[in-house]
Amino acid sequence: MTTVTLDDLDLRILSTLQADASISNLELSRRVHASAPTCLRRVRALRDAGVIARQIAILEPSKLGPTLTAVVEVSLDRQTAEDFDAFESYICAESAVTQCYRVSPGPDFVVIAQVRDMAEYDGLARRLFKGASNIRNVRTFFSTRMAKFEANARVQMNRPH
Repeated sequence: MTTVTLDDLDLRILSTLQADASISNLELSRRVHASAPTCLRRVRALRDAGVIARQIAILEPSKLGPTLTAVVEVSLDRQTAEDFDAFESYICAESAVTQCYRVSPGPDFVVIAQVRDMAEYDGLARRLFKGASNIRNVRTFFSTRMAKFEANARVQMNRPH
């Protein structure tokens, strides 16, 4: 994986788009103090380089009806690269799973799932974990309150120190 060198304008563009990717190119150019054609070229180059992976809408779960956020720690019995890749593929195919992280130390994975209620979580857990041959331990926590949720990645200059 190659690192892309970003200048100050790239960083301002990325920061602005992370806050609100729905703004027009004209509004983006106004906010970052650059011309509209320059912004258009820069955003296209950032997409082509894979820095901007995709643009999404972040929904407010409470406006969509009851939701329960499950934070699930999963430890595997076998921990080879192939086993990790297989679990990632398996878990990420589930539509209720919104995030999956391979972590260390501690459990092998932390999985975030969104379900309507405890009954739906029970069905999800039975489907995903009961009888899965390589799962050693599953521990689930349920969110009682979301204090912060940001999609922003930390944007830094790629310069040698």
